[in-house]
Amino acid sequence: MGKCGKFLFIVASLIAVFVGVKIKECSKSPPIPTVPEPYWGPGKEVKDDTTIKPFKVNISDNVLDDLKNRLLRHRLITKSLEDSNHHYGINSALLSEVVDFWRNDYDWRKREVYLNKFPQFKTQIQGLDIHYIHVKPDTNIQKIPLLILHGWPGSVREFYEIIPMLTEVQKGRNFVFEIVAPSLPGYGFSDGASKSGLGAVEMSAVLKNLMIRLGYKRFYVQGGDWGSTLAATMGTIYPDYVKGIHCNMCMNYNPVSYLKLFVASFYPTYFMTEKEVESIYPLSNLMSKHVLESGYFHLQATKPDTLGVGLNDSPVGLAAYILEKFIIGTNYSYRNRMDGGLKIKFDYNKLLDNVMIYWVTNSITTSMRLYSETVNVAQRKYNINKIETKVPSACAQFINDLFYQPEWILRDKYVNMVHLKNFDDGGHFAALEVPGVLSQDIFEAITKMEVLETTKE
Repeated sequence: MGKCGKFLFIVASLIAVFVGVKIKECSKSPPIPTVPEPYWGPGKEVKDDTTIKPFKVNISDNVLDDLKNRLLRHRLITKSLEDSNHHYGINSALLSEVVDFWRNDYDWRKREVYLNKFPQFKTQIQGLDIHYIHVKPDTNIQKIPLLILHGWPGSVREFYEIIPMLTEVQKGRNFVFEIVAPSLPGYGFSDGASKSGLGAVEMSAVLKNLMIRLGYKRFYVQGGDWGSTLAATMGTIYPDYVKGIHCNMCMNYNPVSYLKLFVASFYPTYFMTEKEVESIYPLSNLMSKHVLESGYFHLQATKPDTLGVGLNDSPVGLAAYILEKFIIGTNYSYRNRMDGGLKIKFDYNKLLDNVMIYWVTNSITTSMRLYSETVNVAQRKYNINKIETKVPSACAQFINDLFYQPEWILRDKYVNMVHLKNFDDGGHFAALEVPGVLSQDIFEAITKMEVLETTKE
């Protein structure tokens, strides 16, 4: 090696050491923040009504008559480009078919009976009436409290198939789950905030207080989409209450993780398995897909109220906006199918139940505000994405989910990961799409966590 080569080698080595030191410094976990618990209700603060009131879905005829008229009189849907399928958004032919089913075959009164099959309640937390499903198994074996959390554009409707699987005694299991499934604040039958600032961190406090209200001193949390973010946040901030978490969209949002993925691109198999490499690289393809499919995120993170005006005024527009996400989220290749693959894992009744919950509660705008309240500057003071989640954690990764990170990256965030499993079927809406697979993974993961809990005691 000549003098020039030696010099370059020394310089490269010094740069590598410097970058390594900086990554290590940036990776240090900040302290857990103290989260304020303000009043989110309208007007001046008043004391919460702490009573727990039974709730049933019962929408007035006026709301349903108005919906019927809007479906009958909606403007002509602009015809999609020939052979475009769903590359420009939901295809007009599929949307027309869904609207026709909605208008002529979907029966809300029958669906109300179905939606009322589980016990539901409301209670006031920090000025907000919070709606939740609460299922207590009738059995003598151990009942473990589990808070399950949906995301956007989902609702508690996602959990109707999985709840019986989690609450009924299964062969070989010595416990079942006692389920609390709330509508997130601003979603469905739960109030939205009347004041700015209710992001994911503050929402975690509301959900923690809900569980305390119900008498749970220690509990597990499970979630996908925003529910996954909230589960991780609760496990990070409230380890005295949260025994462990299970997520079907585990993500490490620490900026250092993206730098590490870039560095690893030079020799990826040194850091991860071949299958993980195939899911991540080339990074340019992954980033292009995320840019293509994240336009909604930018809109909702910046101008949710403007977007909400149109969606609140048009049921057809609302259905188009929500169902397009179910096409892409279930399997990215379904955008190439004229039918969007919607009937492969779902049916129109299930999908419209979810759309209807947004429509009859007028909650699409308040639901989208979670984006703007979570990505704004005010949230940065918590440093939540840089804090390690130390409670026992589990990740279920479904092959068709748009969001994926390798175990190597996830363990930087979930430092006490006791369970990670990859599935060759399923997508973003796993609880609704593959409830049997997800429920078994939840049982398997929390069985491991209970063993750890017993050992610790």
